[in-house]
Amino acid sequence: MTARPETEVVSKAAAAAPARKAPQAPSDLTLSFVDESSVRGVAAATSAAEWLLADRLAALAAFDALPIETNQLYTTYVDLRNAKLAAARPYAAAAETAPGAADAKLLPEGAAAYVELRENRVAALVLSDEARDAGVILETLTQLRARDPDLLRQLLEGGCALPENDKLAQMTRALWSDGILLRVPNGVRLERPVFMRWIVGAPNAALLTRTIISVGEDAEVSVVEEQVSKDHGSGSVEAPGVAQAFFAGTTEVQVGPGSTLSFAGLQDFSLSQVAFQHRSAVLEKGATVRWALAHLGSRVVRSRIDNRLEGKGSAVEQAEIVFGSSDQIFDLTSYTRHIGEDTTGNLLSKGALADRSRVYMKGLATIEHTAHGTDSYIGEFGMLLSRQARSVAIPSLEIDQPDCRRVAHASAVGPIDETQLFYLESRGLDPEEARRAIVLGYLEPVVARVPLESARERLRELLEAKWDARSGDARPAASATAAPAAVA
Repeated sequence: MTARPETEVVSKAAAAAPARKAPQAPSDLTLSFVDESSVRGVAAATSAAEWLLADRLAALAAFDALPIETNQLYTTYVDLRNAKLAAARPYAAAAETAPGAADAKLLPEGAAAYVELRENRVAALVLSDEARDAGVILETLTQLRARDPDLLRQLLEGGCALPENDKLAQMTRALWSDGILLRVPNGVRLERPVFMRWIVGAPNAALLTRTIISVGEDAEVSVVEEQVSKDHGSGSVEAPGVAQAFFAGTTEVQVGPGSTLSFAGLQDFSLSQVAFQHRSAVLEKGATVRWALAHLGSRVVRSRIDNRLEGKGSAVEQAEIVFGSSDQIFDLTSYTRHIGEDTTGNLLSKGALADRSRVYMKGLATIEHTAHGTDSYIGEFGMLLSRQARSVAIPSLEIDQPDCRRVAHASAVGPIDETQLFYLESRGLDPEEARRAIVLGYLEPVVARVPLESARERLRELLEAKWDARSGDARPAASATAAPAAVA
C-alpha cells in the first residue's frame, strides 16, 4: 500500500471545509442595501421630483466617500460589532396614514399635538384646536410634498442642517422613505408640548426617516419624542435568535431670532434593535435650544448632535444620559460650533453602566474667530456599576478667539462614591436602596427637563425598570480611571 502525501490530505480537507467568514472590524457597517439601486427605488416610490433624486444621489456619493469617523480624536472609539444588519431591508414606500388617524380622541392629555408612527404607518396625527388656530403645521413629508412641493424643496435640498462630513446622516438623507414636519409660525408660543412617538422593531426591517422642525421668529415650542419597540423595551430579556431591526433618524432644526425650542427625547428600543440618530440645530440671533435626551435601549446606539450658534446671543443647553446593561454599546458624539458673538453652550453627558455595557462620550466645542464673548462648557461623566462596564469620556476644545467669558471642560469616570453610600446607609437605607437612590439621582437632570408630566413619570419608571433588570453586580469596579476637571 502506498501512503498519500500528508500535504494532499490536508489540502483536500481544507477544500471540503466551509470558508471562514472574516471577522467584523469595529468600524464595519454590515448594511447591504445602501447603493444606487436602492436609492433610485425609494425615489421612484416616494417622489418623481428630479431635484429630490439628485439630492439623494449626492448624499449617496458623500456616504460612499466618507469614513465612519472623520475626527482623528475619535477614530479609536468606534465599535459596531454588535450590529448584525446584513439581512435588513428598508421600507421603500412612503408612510400610509391609517383611517381615523386625525381623531381628536387620540390626542394625549396635556399635549398640543400628537403624531404616532408604527413602523412605516401613521397611526395618529392630531392637532389641538389651540395649535391649529395658531397656524402650527404638523404633517408627514409626503403630505407636505402634495400640499407645497416648493416648501419641501426649500427645507430639504442640500441636506438642510445635516453636516456634510457625517457618513450616517448622509445615508439617511439618501434613503429616507418619509418623515415629519413641525412648523411653528412667527410669534406663536405653545404652552403645551408636541408629542412624537415612534413604535418600531420588526425583525430585519430598516426604517430611515427625517424630522424637520422649523421655528419662526419670537416663537416657542416644546417637543417630546418617544422611541420604543412594539414588543418590549430595554428592561426586558432579549429572545434568543431574534433578527435585529434598524432605525436611522435625523432631527433637523432651524430656530429663528428670539425663539426657543425645548426638545426631550426618550429612546427605549429593545435589545434586538440598532439605532443611528442625528440631531442638528442652526440658531439665529437670540435663539435658544434645550436638548434633554435619554438613551436606555438598543443593542448599538450611535448618536450625534450638531449645534451651530450663528446668531448673536444664541444659546444651547444640552443634557444627555445613558443607562446601559447587558452588552449594549452607546456611541455619543456632540459638536457645538460658536460663530456669533456672546453665544453660550452648556453641555452635560452622563452614563450609568451595568453588566458589560460601554459608552463613548465625545464632545467638541469650536470657538471661531468671530465668536467674541463665548461661554462654553462640556462635562462628561461615567458611573461604573460593574467590573466589566467601560466608559470613555473625551471632552475637547478648539479655540480661535481668546476673547471669551469662559471655555471649560471636565470629565470623570469611576464607581459609585463610597462616602455617598456610607452616608445613605447611616440614614437607614440598605446597600441596594442606597445604590439605587444614587444612580437614579445621578440621572435626574434629564428627567427633570422633560416638559410633559406623563412623559417624565414614564422615564422614571423605565429607569427604575432598567435598574431592576441589570445582572445585580453593582459592586465597585476593581479599578477605575478618572480624568480630572480641566479648564482652558
